[in-house]
Amino acid sequence: MRALEVVEFAGPDAIALADVPEPSAPHPLAQGDPVVIDVHAAGVTFADVLLSHGLYQLKPELPFVPGMEVAGIVRTAPDDAELRPGERVAAFTQLGGYAEVAVAPAHLTFRLPDALDFAEGAGLVLNYHTAVFALVTRGRLSAGEKVLVHGAAGGVGTAALQVARGLGARAIAVVSSDEKAQIAIRAGAHDVVRAHEEWRDHVRELTSGGVDMVIDPVGGERFTDSLRALRAGGRVVVVGFAGGSIPQVKVNRLLLNNTEVVGAAWREWVIQRPDAAGEIGDLVTRLIGDNAIRPIVGARFPLDQGADALRVIEQRSAVGKVVLETR
Repeated sequence: MRALEVVEFAGPDAIALADVPEPSAPHPLAQGDPVVIDVHAAGVTFADVLLSHGLYQLKPELPFVPGMEVAGIVRTAPDDAELRPGERVAAFTQLGGYAEVAVAPAHLTFRLPDALDFAEGAGLVLNYHTAVFALVTRGRLSAGEKVLVHGAAGGVGTAALQVARGLGARAIAVVSSDEKAQIAIRAGAHDVVRAHEEWRDHVRELTSGGVDMVIDPVGGERFTDSLRALRAGGRVVVVGFAGGSIPQVKVNRLLLNNTEVVGAAWREWVIQRPDAAGEIGDLVTRLIGDNAIRPIVGARFPLDQGADALRVIEQRSAVGKVVLETR
């Protein structure tokens, strides 16, 4: 089968199209047999960029096929799984998604609603399941609360805006350009502020004193201002560090205003908690049925242009979800 391999830890330049055997070994995250999927589309993530540089917490032996999430059609499934051959699915693969065939754990493989195509499905699991996990499981979101979202035109950002709005919150987007502002508005942002302006003061004015929650997949220099943008009792939910640097917390800021900093690592949570994965998946499916969420697909690339797709992410020029289409 055709697949993209990382042949050395040198970033996107080390991604090469290859003819490799179809996956046959058990999935490392599966407790039983995996689901085998004929891949139609694969999502491109910041984690894949880090993997290509050898900088991710997971460092596979070279060469390896990256790709953490896919959408496609079930070829085979374990007998005790609810899935059947021929069903459309979206799945978390961890590795191996940039290929014509991939395997995934059954509890991290979800039926793809008819309302979504495969490209949209490729942006569903990591982004939207992470958004639900960050907002609901870790952030304890309540209807009527005010949520500020950094990186609001990217995959996680647009997902967080849609989920927050779909659950009855007021969604405020932080973006860096007019183009990204339009994407954030399309994703459901009630308000948009600019990252290069005095966004913290603007947010406090919009909300009459501060937000209840900040969703932060960016990190870096904005973090301290995110804490200052909270109302008393608010929380910053840390999703990632796409900005490059890992911020430090001065805990006196938390003490004085009774605020919180909460980590939200969806993958680490659901790997050992099939029931939690299913509950999150059920809420995502419900929100799709309510027309509250729909992945915003940005750039689409054929499989043989995977290096270019990763460069879009690395250069932080992605708008919406970047997708590789394999068929």
